[in-house]
Amino acid sequence: MLRIGLFLATNLAVILLASITLNILGVDSYFDQTGSQLNLTSLLIFCGVFGMSGSIISLFLSKTIAKWSTRVEIIDQPANETERWLLSTVSELAQKADIGMPDVGIFPAQQSNAFATGWNRNNALVAVSAGLLQRMNKDEVRAVLAHEIAHVSNGDMVTLALIQGVINTFVMFFARIIGSIVDRAVFKQERGHGIGFYVVTFVAEIVLGILASTIVMWFSRYREFRADAGAANLAGRNAMINALRRLQQEQDMPNQLPDSMTAFGINQGVREGLMALFASHPPLEKRIEALQAHSR
Repeated sequence: MLRIGLFLATNLAVILLASITLNILGVDSYFDQTGSQLNLTSLLIFCGVFGMSGSIISLFLSKTIAKWSTRVEIIDQPANETERWLLSTVSELAQKADIGMPDVGIFPAQQSNAFATGWNRNNALVAVSAGLLQRMNKDEVRAVLAHEIAHVSNGDMVTLALIQGVINTFVMFFARIIGSIVDRAVFKQERGHGIGFYVVTFVAEIVLGILASTIVMWFSRYREFRADAGAANLAGRNAMINALRRLQQEQDMPNQLPDSMTAFGINQGVREGLMALFASHPPLEKRIEALQAHSR
C-alpha cells in the first residue's frame, strides 16, 4: 500500500511540476496554428519538461523512497559495536573522498548487498544489508562501503537521473512523431489527435523505451567499474576483489532489493544472453578482472 501511495504521489508531483513549467514557458499545445502539423520545437519542450520532471523528482525523493521501500533503519545513535564501527568507517571513507557524511543504515535482507542514493554528494544515504554484515569480514565490508562512497563521490545518482531524463524526453518525442505520422497516413486524421495517435504512441513508447533502456543500463554498468576502482583507492584493491568474490558465492540468491533500487545496489545477480544488455551491473568476474588488470 505504501509503494502504491509513493507511486501516485510521485506521478502527481510530476504532473504538477510539468504543468507549471509548461505554463511558464507558454507551451499549451505541440500542434501548429492550423492544428494539422506538429510544432517540433513545442513538442520537444513538452517532452523535455515531462521527461526531465520525472527523473528530477525521483532524484530528490530518492532517499525517502529508499528508506521506505527497503525498510532501512538509520543509525542515529549506535546500539552496538557493529553500528559504531559502521559509522566511524563511513565517516573515515567520506573524509578521504571529500564528501559530506552520509546517513548510514542497515536494511533487513539475507542477500549480501548495499546501496547508496541521494540527490547530491553531501546529502546521501549509504546502507548495507544485514546478510552482508553477517557473512563478510570487516575488510570486505569496508571495501563495499568504499564502493558506495565512490558512487556518491562520482555523482553517479545525479548523472544517471539526467541520462534517464534525456532518454525519457526523446522516447516521448519520437513516439509522438511516429504516432502522428501513422494517424495522418493510415487513419486519415486531419486535425488534432485521433485514436490511432494514442494507440500508436503508446506502443511506440513501450518499444522505444525498451530499446533506449539499454543505453541507461550501459552507463549503469560503466559506473560500477568506476566505483570498484574508487573503492580500490579508498579501501585497497585486494579487499575490493575479496568482497566481489564473496558476492560471487551468492549469485544464485534472489535479489531482495525492490526493482526501483536494483541499479543502486552493489550486487544484481546473473544476467545472461540478450538479458545482459538490460543488466545494471557487469558480471562479477569481469569486475574482478578489471581490478586485477589495474594492479599489474
